[in-house]
Amino acid sequence: MKNFTKRLLTGIAYIGIITFCVISGSYTFLVLFMIITTLCLREFYRLVNTRIETRINSYIHGISGAILFLSTFLYFSGITGRYIFALFLLYIIGTFIYELYAKQKEPITRLAYIFLGQCYITLPFSVLNLMVFPVSEVNHPDYQWIWVMALFVFLWVNDTGAYLIGVLFGKHRLWERLSPKKSWEGFFGGFVFTVASAILFAHFYPQIAGVHWIALSAGVVILGTYGDLIESLIKRTLAVKDSGHALPGHGGFLDRFDSFLFAVYAMLFYIELFIKK
Repeated sequence: MKNFTKRLLTGIAYIGIITFCVISGSYTFLVLFMIITTLCLREFYRLVNTRIETRINSYIHGISGAILFLSTFLYFSGITGRYIFALFLLYIIGTFIYELYAKQKEPITRLAYIFLGQCYITLPFSVLNLMVFPVSEVNHPDYQWIWVMALFVFLWVNDTGAYLIGVLFGKHRLWERLSPKKSWEGFFGGFVFTVASAILFAHFYPQIAGVHWIALSAGVVILGTYGDLIESLIKRTLAVKDSGHALPGHGGFLDRFDSFLFAVYAMLFYIELFIKK
């Protein structure tokens, strides 16, 4: 009961902070996701450090993720030109050159893990800036928070629905090797709940056709589930249960954003291909 209360309070705070920062405006959105990107990267590199002999600096490579997020924000919001991406390019070049002088064991393995973290975590978070600032309006963009908010609502509803239905009716394992608690019943339960939430979005935001909202929610559920399983694969490979302990009752930040890391691509591709055409 104590763990449930802790989990519930953390969940409420988590949802409240994200909702407030996304809806309040572009700069609160920027600050929040720069911080989250850094924290997720730090957790990832700390996990990696439990596996390999040499240490990866989680502070430097964590902050680099915030730099790319900031760069994409500044570019797609129209504040700066493409030159801003030189900051991240310098980081990439500097990381390779550093390995020449570091004399660390297994430099290729270190580089592989470093850039895996950037591709796995930094890239999907940076993609959020393409959603809130339409590419076609890059010179005079408006901050469109509805897409990000919809993405997270779909993820939260799917998690809740999958958990409830899975606990009550789950018998058939979805992917027992990686995540023995997940069931097909939970997956379809979460799917139905999320589609229902998409219908509510269509009602309150009728500028976008209902069929688009439903398709977006379906994509989020499917790729979000894969995102969850991919993080389970990483944790099993590194022999850890949780990515961290920063969020009481929930584990680490990476545990909370694992589904997002893949679901964001479903939203972006569908919006760009079928809505913003």
